[in-house]
Amino acid sequence: MEYPELAARTRRFTRGAPRAVTVASDGSRVVFLRSPGPEDGAEALWVLDVETAAERLIAEPAGLLADDRGDLPAEERALRERLRLSVSGIGSYAMDPAARVAAFPLGGRLFRADLVSGDVTEVATTGPVVDPRPDPTGRRIAYVTSGNLHVIHADGTDALLAGEEGDVTWGLAEFIAAEELDRYRGYWWAPDGRSILAARVDESRVPRWHLHDPARPEVAPTSVAYPYAGAANAEVTLHLLDLDGGWVDVHWDRETYPYLVSVHWAEGGPLITVLRRLQQHGLVLSVDPRTGETQVQAELADPRWVEPVLGTPSHLPDGRVLVGGELAHDGYDARCLFADGTLLTPPSLYVRRVVGRMSAGAGAGSPDLLVEASEGEPSEQHLFRVRTAIGAGGAEIRPLTTAPGWHAGAVGGDVLVVGSASLDRAGTHWTVWRAGKQIAGIASHAAKPPYAPRPLLERVADRRLPAAVLYPRNHVTGRRLPVLLDVYGGPGHQEVLATRARWLERQWWADAGFAVVTVDNRGTPGVAPSFEKVIHRRVADVVLTDQVDALAALAGKHPDLDLDRVAIRGWSFGGWLAGLAVLRRPEIFRCGIAGAPVTDWRLYDTAYTERYLGLPSENADVYAHHSLVELAAEPVRDDARPLLLIHGLADDNVVAAHTLRLSAALLASGRPHSVIPLTGATHMTSGGVGEQLLRLELDFIRRNL
Repeated sequence: MEYPELAARTRRFTRGAPRAVTVASDGSRVVFLRSPGPEDGAEALWVLDVETAAERLIAEPAGLLADDRGDLPAEERALRERLRLSVSGIGSYAMDPAARVAAFPLGGRLFRADLVSGDVTEVATTGPVVDPRPDPTGRRIAYVTSGNLHVIHADGTDALLAGEEGDVTWGLAEFIAAEELDRYRGYWWAPDGRSILAARVDESRVPRWHLHDPARPEVAPTSVAYPYAGAANAEVTLHLLDLDGGWVDVHWDRETYPYLVSVHWAEGGPLITVLRRLQQHGLVLSVDPRTGETQVQAELADPRWVEPVLGTPSHLPDGRVLVGGELAHDGYDARCLFADGTLLTPPSLYVRRVVGRMSAGAGAGSPDLLVEASEGEPSEQHLFRVRTAIGAGGAEIRPLTTAPGWHAGAVGGDVLVVGSASLDRAGTHWTVWRAGKQIAGIASHAAKPPYAPRPLLERVADRRLPAAVLYPRNHVTGRRLPVLLDVYGGPGHQEVLATRARWLERQWWADAGFAVVTVDNRGTPGVAPSFEKVIHRRVADVVLTDQVDALAALAGKHPDLDLDRVAIRGWSFGGWLAGLAVLRRPEIFRCGIAGAPVTDWRLYDTAYTERYLGLPSENADVYAHHSLVELAAEPVRDDARPLLLIHGLADDNVVAAHTLRLSAALLASGRPHSVIPLTGATHMTSGGVGEQLLRLELDFIRRNL
């Protein structure tokens, strides 16, 4: 069986692998999701007991429901789309900090699992369940149904905590928060379990778009609130709700700071981060849970845009407020952590996420922080221990992983769980550590890929752009190869990583007779804030210039790259970049494949688009300069190159109108192109559709190179 079939059947070799790993606050248990085998997507809930290193199955879909497919509430389907989560079974869970109780939805029904005894019971609810969460004491469970927030008490009483009809929801993240701001939740329990901080989302002003799959004319169009660039966003407010009916509004200048980016509530009271619409200024606010009044704890500012660090803000045990952001003065160019404004991590450390607190050991003071960060090499991520108590010599930083690759972590008490992926072996390997010693591993049942990819990772051009080249495994030096530039290139995402999974599909392309090239241009994370933010208001010029310059630099090092035969392919932002390359630089790119491309940025969402391009009303020329539709309408050159456009007709993120409008413009100007509409597919093209397209794409490129 060849790669496309294997990848489709194994969900790109991830079925059977552990994921969603969390650790009890006392380090006693490690909780995770995993499906039974390499071709079974029905994920089950598991616990690893740290003391015995034994795994226990807590809940599996087959034992709870006959069939959970097709029964997901619309809100749950939308949440999974925002999370890019294409699994069946138990897709998510939430637990109390001590990992005694977990709650999870399955087929719209609510289940409660006792993680100590292993007992699982279904809990009666008033409707299909979304995002159930136990309170920190484990006695109650909150959930959302039909946009209303409910709480189930220990005696089984189901109480409506907050709800309205119409375009208002309670306890859910709005589209912008989940798609662009990394906030997927809409409510947060108080540490004592007696109240909830809940978001109220009013979408009545947001434009309505109507999505319809033409292959199913019997089904009515779906209406979605979509805040396109320049349009009205949802109105988001926060409220403190006591379980006995008390209600306190949270006050901040919502007109100036409409985006609620993050909420954290542990000891010390709630902390929230809010941003201006263009995201050049933000505030970290503490909330008085008695009055709802807020106080500024930190300011975030950048003339381009601010980029808060995931896992911040939070209170340190000594009361200081931990904030993450850019350090861009006195010659520094870094992403760092600060405690009450004092620098906590060195500028050499590019901080990506604060995972949590680590026990500092017997006799020690404040607990340490577990941080995911890069140091020097953007293709790698490592775990670092950061001492929060600053001595005379500054904060103490200690690396916990050193092997090349990409390392993620979970922590609780004195237990650290490390997920490590590298170029040397397949998949992500999870190990459990206590007091610096490995005590267990979490088993993986994922299939092994049929080959090991061989990417050559390097930094090229004067800007030291991260890049990679893959040759066919049977390549003979001196044989010139057509080049496939396989790209993404957009903000917030890297492709050039030191992990084997990133290169499996690209090795298949290489083995089909190509030199495959991937470049992380400026605008992508991992290098430095200035590297990311130089694209502000000029995304197209910077990104395309970097890709072209990297190609030339790589050809200078790799003479077997034939730059007279170059194709480009990409999805989403990468689809836009592929279309841009073919239309603007046809002398370099002979053909392109644009999957789900953003062809007119005025049709894409507010938070993402305005962050980089500004408001359409103030920057009409910038939007026109970045529009593939307007570019396609320009007079056709003699070297016009063909484009293959692919789009899911059920895509609610980059709607199919993008591709349809580009196709119309290409047709009107006589430019060669083809369109593949994907019936019922969303932006994820789940269910193996992406793999099934590979041979059609291969045939298109071969014919045009």
